This record gives sequence, structure tokens and C-alpha cells, in this order.
Amino acid sequence: MTPEERLAELGLSVPEVAKPVAVYVPAVRTGNYVYTSGQLPMRDGELMMAGKVGAEVSPEQAVECARQCALNAIAAVRAEVGELSAVVRVVKVVAFVASVPEFTGQPGIANGASELLGDVFGDAGRHARSAVGVSVLPLDAPVEVEMTVEVS
Repeated sequence: MTPEERLAELGLSVPEVAKPVAVYVPAVRTGNYVYTSGQLPMRDGELMMAGKVGAEVSPEQAVECARQCALNAIAAVRAEVGELSAVVRVVKVVAFVASVPEFTGQPGIANGASELLGDVFGDAGRHARSAVGVSVLPLDAPVEVEMTVEVS
């Protein structure tokens, strides 16, 4: 089953590549690697929600935001390589979580992205990861995800 077929089975499709909010490109390919820029939880051109996890945004909402960030990163990768079956391995994921100082559940939020990548790419979606708590993200987004993938 292709990654696109797995997405369809999940009731998802690859969205349009999210427009950058500053001067950068959504992804860059060099050799056999694609590096995505940080992807915000944009859906249909709009930020899904704003605020800090542990205040205006619940952990459950933040997990959904992380899933959307990963979906947007997948879109950026596909735009670079043409089709997702070119992905050999998701190598590294970095999830930034804008949260109140006492919130320590960043890894659980990042699981939203990691689980989606596993669902879409199978074993090739297993990756190294960092989950980092930060004070604020662009547009007051609660989550931002970037990833590095190896492609054929």
C-alpha cells in the first residue's frame, strides 16, 4: 500500500502546501534528503487555533494541531519529490510546543505527529525526535513541526 493509499484509508488527503509566513521555502532537497521548514497547524489557509498549551489550548487540541503540522510537512515533501512512495525513511522530527511554563507534556503532543507519520509510512515512518517547549511560535500557533526525510 502506498503512503497516499494509507492516507486515504485514514480519511485524509495531502493538503496544498501551506504558504510560508515569512521569507523561506516550505522544503529543500539536497541529495537524498528533504528538509522541511517548520510547519504550523494550518488548515485551508487558516491557523487551526492559537494560544499556549496548558492555557487556551488543551493537550488534546494540541495533538490534533501536531497531526496537521505533520500532514503539512508531508505536503511539503511531496511537492519536492512528486510522490510519497519516494520516501525511504522519516529520519528526524522536531516538534516545538508553545506552552505555559509548568506544562511538561511536550512529548505527548509530539506523538500526534509521530503517530501520523507511522500510520502513513509504516516502519519507514519511525524516526528520531525532539519535543521542545517554547514560549511563543509564529502567529501564536501552539505547535510547529519540522522533519527530515530520506528519499530515493
